[in-house]
Amino acid sequence: MEQIFGRTNGLKPSEKKRLANLYRRKVPADRLLTAELAGTLAGLSGELEKPLSLLFDRSGHVIRVAVGDAKEVPIPERAYVETRLSGYRLVHTHLGGGGLSRPDLSTLFLHRLDVIAALEVEGGQPRALHLAQLSPPKAEQEDWQILPSRPYHEYLEWDLGGAVSALEEELSRQARVLDLQDGSGERAILVGVDRGEGTQAEVDLAELAELARTAGAIVAYKELVYRPVLDARYVVGRGKIEDLQSKAYHENAATLIFGLELSPAQARELEAATSLKVLDRTQLILDIFAQHARTPEAKVQVELAQLKYLLPRLVGRGKDLSRLGGGIGTRGPGETKLEVDRRRLQDRIAELTRKLREIAGRRQETRRQRERAGLPVVSVVGYTNAGKTTLMQALAKKGEPGENKLFATLRPLTRRGFLPKLGEVLYTDTVGFIRHMPDELLEAFRSTLEELRDADVLVHVLDASQEGALERYAVVEQILAELEVEVPRVLVLSKADRADGYDLEFLRERLGGLAVSALSGVGLPELKQALAEKLIAKGMRPAVWAQTGYLPDFMP
Repeated sequence: MEQIFGRTNGLKPSEKKRLANLYRRKVPADRLLTAELAGTLAGLSGELEKPLSLLFDRSGHVIRVAVGDAKEVPIPERAYVETRLSGYRLVHTHLGGGGLSRPDLSTLFLHRLDVIAALEVEGGQPRALHLAQLSPPKAEQEDWQILPSRPYHEYLEWDLGGAVSALEEELSRQARVLDLQDGSGERAILVGVDRGEGTQAEVDLAELAELARTAGAIVAYKELVYRPVLDARYVVGRGKIEDLQSKAYHENAATLIFGLELSPAQARELEAATSLKVLDRTQLILDIFAQHARTPEAKVQVELAQLKYLLPRLVGRGKDLSRLGGGIGTRGPGETKLEVDRRRLQDRIAELTRKLREIAGRRQETRRQRERAGLPVVSVVGYTNAGKTTLMQALAKKGEPGENKLFATLRPLTRRGFLPKLGEVLYTDTVGFIRHMPDELLEAFRSTLEELRDADVLVHVLDASQEGALERYAVVEQILAELEVEVPRVLVLSKADRADGYDLEFLRERLGGLAVSALSGVGLPELKQALAEKLIAKGMRPAVWAQTGYLPDFMP
């Protein structure tokens, strides 16, 4: 016997059998109901004195029978993923009359049903029929359009197939218009949460938008929600989630990105409530690292971070665990193994950890070779996209050009350069830092970041043109403190040519530092002089001088 869903307590076996027989019914693919099925459904509902619900697929077969109203029907994943509608239609009875309720309309919108219908039942007989369909995203109506209520027999010849085709054609047309306007990419809704942080929450939301764009998303809409206490299930509350779901529909967005880390239970509840792909800030950062990981070492580090993030989420992540196909949050070796069990994940984590220890050993040998060469080491650190790579290229007069992207550099780059009165030095670049750096990434990149302890001088690069520069400076200093890096520093206020003069002067008063533009060359001579003085103060001497006792004439 096929399963009967909903409120089945108290039903007799014979009644359950009669309900199960509804699975044998079929209506024409382009029609909503037949007179016979309407009469049978009304008679059963009146006899049981309970509302009944039927879910049809697009071919007209009954695939769900439930006792109760529309929300009692468990609706499967979308049958037609290539369209904006699910391919399902839902018909249910209303005892005692009445039109479509708000929960009915929410079910229509949440599950992208082709149509939802409420059949009034009076004395076991079908009466009026109430219908609703989704509105096109740019329509002036609400998220749905309610058709006129009529006696049920007047809707028996209604062209359901034509109405669904017309709606899907309009949905596709509007999606194409948005694609032409914005280009290809996942359209995403961003949600920032202000827990009483004031302007910092606005800065974090702007940073989340930059992260999303770096990951390849198109920011269709972003909203900052004031929420001092987070909702245990829906983070920002069920009402706000419904508003965001409506916004996602109208903006043709399929992804919801939160600016904080979600618990596995929250991610599951949000996906169930919205039928959207839900990502948090940590997943977004991990995805960016996966995109930029090109060297074997970086790939190992990123995979390890992804697996450590995934391990506690194996239980209770819902449909996300079976998601194999592309898009943001699915790249990288960790995200392509979502079907593996906990034991295999732990084995893989152990193997990657061993590889990182081997890499750390090789790095230690490289450091010893540098020490034997006697070359001073200048490490460049800073917030992501602060201009570290561009500055290092200007100092060393070679190297890879910088990119206006977050976390564009994952592998440590080492370049030779010269400083006045000192001669040859080594410049090393590092991965950028970010506020609330995921613990998984910090742990995976620890062996790389620990090289900062062996540097002779750190160049802390701070983007003076960005809002919230003081907070970014504090983030970098805090991470360096956590890594126990106690090395002399030179602060560089980068992108000085783009910074406002007042902001630049304010940062100089608060933090000191040198104003530098790596692109125009402004401040570079002063920076080189400051670095040389720091190194000489530590007792560093030119490598040639240390070996021969004299200073060569070509030394700048």
